[in-house]
Amino acid sequence: MVEVLLVVLAVVVIGGIWFVAMRNGLVRLNVRVDEAWSDITVQLKRRADLIPNLIEAVKGYAKHEQQVFENVTKARAATISGAALATQLRQQKQRTCCKAH
Repeated sequence: MVEVLLVVLAVVVIGGIWFVAMRNGLVRLNVRVDEAWSDITVQLKRRADLIPNLIEAVKGYAKHEQQVFENVTKARAATISGAALATQLRQQKQRTCCKAH
């Protein structure tokens, strides 16, 4: 009878140890999952905080790009009008040259 009682006691003790170990393992895994979700939340918050900075950088670059395009367009127009002016001057010079002879 004592032997049966010791076997039952050993099974209960081993079962208790197994239960505590499993519970601790599950709690540890649950904590790791919570930490992982927390890390994801932090990354999403950081990304959301950086969006206004990105928008401002894009606006600044767009403003610079617009100025560059305006300057290029003005320079091109001046070049084209300058070429047209030079052509007109040559034609006028040729006409006056021919009238003088």
